[in-house]
Amino acid sequence: MESALVIGSGIAGMSSAVELAGKGVKVQLFSPFPSERSQSVMAAGGINAVLKGHEEGDSIASHIEDTLKGGRYIAGERAVRGLCEGAEDIIDHLEKIGTVFSVNESGRPDRRAFGGQSHKRTCYCGASTGKQIVSALIMEVRRFEAKGIIERKLWRFFHSALIKDGVCYGALLFNEITGKLEAYCADAVIIATGGQNKLFGKTTGSTQCDGYAAARLFMQGAKLKNLEFIQYHPTAMETYQKKMLISEAVRGEGGRLFYCEGENRVYFMEEKYGSGGNLMTRDVISREIDAVKKDVFLDISFLGRKEIERRIPEVKDTCLKYRGIDICNEPIPISPAVHFFMGGLAVHLNHETNIRNLFAIGECASMYHGANRLGGNSLLAAIYGGRVAAGEISGRRVERESINYADILEHENERLDMLRQSKSSFPVNYIRDMVADTMNRDLGIVRNREALERGISDIDYYLSVADRISYDSSVLMYANYSLKGILTLAKATLISAEFRKESRGSHFRSDYPKESKDYEASSIISYNDGKFDVCLDKESVYES
Repeated sequence: MESALVIGSGIAGMSSAVELAGKGVKVQLFSPFPSERSQSVMAAGGINAVLKGHEEGDSIASHIEDTLKGGRYIAGERAVRGLCEGAEDIIDHLEKIGTVFSVNESGRPDRRAFGGQSHKRTCYCGASTGKQIVSALIMEVRRFEAKGIIERKLWRFFHSALIKDGVCYGALLFNEITGKLEAYCADAVIIATGGQNKLFGKTTGSTQCDGYAAARLFMQGAKLKNLEFIQYHPTAMETYQKKMLISEAVRGEGGRLFYCEGENRVYFMEEKYGSGGNLMTRDVISREIDAVKKDVFLDISFLGRKEIERRIPEVKDTCLKYRGIDICNEPIPISPAVHFFMGGLAVHLNHETNIRNLFAIGECASMYHGANRLGGNSLLAAIYGGRVAAGEISGRRVERESINYADILEHENERLDMLRQSKSSFPVNYIRDMVADTMNRDLGIVRNREALERGISDIDYYLSVADRISYDSSVLMYANYSLKGILTLAKATLISAEFRKESRGSHFRSDYPKESKDYEASSIISYNDGKFDVCLDKESVYES
């Protein structure tokens, strides 16, 4: 293929763009904001890889098993094998393009312990790994921009794909500056728009990521997978604006979780799970914190100021800046918060969706993590998935067919003009806030049938008024036109959670508290004329 559109310019989007450009494919890279504002910058802890000189007993096979076990064995083994086998080359590449890893005495990337892993294999850049990788990739993108192979376009929001007879030929993007939609055609489209944070309001992630792209594509015929698997990070710190992530690096460096009984500290994870209790998988720790029903704290002060400032300076600065807490002397108040979405667009091993020439990578694609993601695997998956998609696109024959997008463009612009003139008693931000309340209430760490059915009923009501929302000129136009898609995604997520009548990984149902062999597969949900159909992918058509 000769051309591609990449929607989203975080680590996944930039990785795919750079790989495509390196193979001679012309790329248009779209995003609402500069890469420096992407959620990828917030990734703190590290990136997993089994490197030469690895810890005794570690191996690629061990990394594969840890990933499959963490995902409760519904992640596709072929996909996970490729991910883990490609990790060392990815670390080498990141070093070559300027990523500054923390190093050991041999000058090689140092590694720390992360939850759910049998060995230390998480390479890191202090507590700002994502920021370092983003900076390195930005320079690579600029190098290809100078050659005219990558063209970056900012202030563009995804609106919809251009699809004809099950094949994608491009996309419509909303230009926030001109207030109009623009059509772009290409041989392939890659979606790299992140997860669904804004569905839940205050999370550890960026509210730029709301799931609309996946939702709109779902309404256009793309299938979604494993939406019920939502990872709560066990250690987040409440602030006025958002929940600040307290990186797993703190527990990797020995941080201890506790609550107080009178004057005594109760190290509840260690009491129940032994010395490694603070590094259990995120779903386990989140449920244990939820069950405590007391204020929980994370203590790293015993490490000493010098080591804290050397190993996790960003965590120290964050706590001091947003809560006035000096972690060198006092513990951090924490609670679980929505952090990562294992579910998203269903993709094959080559990262193509069920719509030909439409690909998805990064957090918006359901791949590699199964029922629960291991810390350190998300950055690895973002880069690896970008490579896989780029390799498939660059080696594929061009399939051009004329598509009359002028009529589509005119029709959609007319719809936006009508939306600007709409007036009603249903302001868009009010409904968005109500959706977040519903999702947090009914799709929390522990779920049950009654809560899920109540949530579906609430979303049905919001959908019934979605076409009568009041245009709000105080927010971006994107926030107005994306509402119905986001509501549709919310309903699909609740339906998927109600469908899976078991507890597995991050999906825990009090009315079905055990894993069931009957559900040892990914869930697939499709949409047709307002109807939702969900089933299990027993044949592993979509590797996850």
